[in-house]
Amino acid sequence: MNPSEPDMRVVLRTHLTRAIKHRDALAAGALRSTLGAIDNAEALTAQEVTPTAGDGPIAGATTGLGSSETQRRVLSPQDVVALVEAEIAERRAASEEIEEAGRPDRAADLRREADVIEAALRFP
Repeated sequence: MNPSEPDMRVVLRTHLTRAIKHRDALAAGALRSTLGAIDNAEALTAQEVTPTAGDGPIAGATTGLGSSETQRRVLSPQDVVALVEAEIAERRAASEEIEEAGRPDRAADLRREADVIEAALRFP
């Protein structure tokens, strides 16, 4: 991603807004899910969070505005694109499995979700 290209999150949110305006629930759900996957990838695991010593009656408790906030992992633009591509691949793989299981309607929905996310990735 070069500096002139927009942030992938901004692109996904723009496509989400468009999907909501067009009342396209399937597209909106796929885009929300992808944004959620990015947010989840930024979260630190419990092992990565160091507890702070508090002086209150509850061990490890903190007080004050923002005292329990922790830093989030910073993803590079390439990491975000890779994550979005993984979301597309997961939907395509799942659609094949579901098609084989005899649910062509759900498989078609998953393929369309993958197409929606791919459109956001390829055509910001």
